[in-house]
Amino acid sequence: MIDAALLNSTFRLIAPILLAALGGLLCERVLVFNIALEGTMLVAAFAAVVGSFYSGSALVGVLAAVLAGVLFSLLLAVFVVTLRSDAIVSGIALNLLASGLTTYLLRRLFGTKGQFDDPRIIGLGTVSLPVIKDIPFLGEIISSHSWIVYLSWVLVLVIYIVLFRQVFGLRMRGVGQNDAAAETLGINVDGMRYAALMLCGVLVGIAGAQLSLGQVTLFVENMTAGRGWIAVVAVMLGNAHPVGVFLASLLFGFADALSFRLQGMLLPFQIADTIPYVVTLIALFAAYIGRGRRAKTGLEST
Repeated sequence: MIDAALLNSTFRLIAPILLAALGGLLCERVLVFNIALEGTMLVAAFAAVVGSFYSGSALVGVLAAVLAGVLFSLLLAVFVVTLRSDAIVSGIALNLLASGLTTYLLRRLFGTKGQFDDPRIIGLGTVSLPVIKDIPFLGEIISSHSWIVYLSWVLVLVIYIVLFRQVFGLRMRGVGQNDAAAETLGINVDGMRYAALMLCGVLVGIAGAQLSLGQVTLFVENMTAGRGWIAVVAVMLGNAHPVGVFLASLLFGFADALSFRLQGMLLPFQIADTIPYVVTLIALFAAYIGRGRRAKTGLEST
């Protein structure tokens, strides 16, 4: 059952979850529990289609998605950081806003409901990696993905270096460990939280573009289908660490790819569609148990 095609689908499907989870990781590091990843990704996916449709350029679509992600994250920052509102309540409100807003704009801009697809929507296409594409089995897995998929892998390393090898990352971790102490050392705590949320908006914006222009070239109402929530779980399961988040995203991507494979094997889609969410629930329970044990033994990662 596990073959090159399944693993290729896994790497393709993890990209939106991984990018969103990396954004959530940055927020978690400054003590902002961002559950608005779902809504931010949905708005970004819609913006990507709008940008690509009207400009005829996939790159413009990605830039539109990033802008939408940043603006949506800025709205969350205003509520949570400036107005000191509850992060969970604000996140849920923004998720509901995203669902209603994209549904409304879909009707207003394109005169349709449910789904919008058009030949004028330009997708991201795929990149064939020189040399690697000719390697049996490995080439079938690694090659022929969109450039955003490869970017997501690079960003895991970049974020690791920033968090653990750069002053900016040290300040972020300082805010996350003790924001009051960080403030006495001259760190602008609110500024760091704004920065984390803006960077999160960029990453989730790219995730939305991959979802609507990389995996398909269309927009469907609520097409994120819980991927933002899965990204939140990936942050928890990965203990807000870039490598841990990558491995957690890989698990969820594999579950997603497996569900599609089982549908092709005539398993009722009602059952196959539940697989990623069952895995997510199990992972969430494991993350909760793991955090409890680390807290008791004093091994919580920094």
